[in-house]
Amino acid sequence: MSVLLSVDSPAHLPALRLRPWEAGDADALVAAHRDPAMRRWLTAVIDDEAGARRWIDSQRQGWDAGTRFAFAVLEDGGAGFGPPIGHVSVTVTDGGAAEVGYWTAAEGRGRGLASRALETAVAWVLTEGCARPVARLSLFHAVGNDASCRVADRCGFGLEAVLPAQPPAFPNEGHLHVRSARRP
Repeated sequence: MSVLLSVDSPAHLPALRLRPWEAGDADALVAAHRDPAMRRWLTAVIDDEAGARRWIDSQRQGWDAGTRFAFAVLEDGGAGFGPPIGHVSVTVTDGGAAEVGYWTAAEGRGRGLASRALETAVAWVLTEGCARPVARLSLFHAVGNDASCRVADRCGFGLEAVLPAQPPAFPNEGHLHVRSARRP
């Protein structure tokens, strides 16, 4: 699927582009996953090019099925858009629900990239990207991941519950943030 979403540049921040992940993004994906902070919070870590290719293929399969819309997030560095420095996805489930996820590579953190990208991807899914209506969006993250809590808050996802740890996949408690498809 060929989707390109643009995020305008506020006065002090660069413009962003969101597009489906491509095979040529494997090196950037592996580099981002080398970051200790990413490795701490993600449930699945990509260690090599073969793993990156498998992950990119699975994202493409989600697009083809119309159930998972995974975007590489690229930043305008002044001379055009560079390699992906972030990821945002919306996975649509049955019953009018969807789950969102995101990460930002180390070089992109602290500048509102995740919030801007998440808002853009969610708006696209709700207005034109998904054939199924979505009424409720969920966002999960580990307790202690304060940056994800701030992104959730900025994007209108209220804290609904603290979830118990479920080792080994989820060794820490988690936060469930929820947003209605219609924001107040």
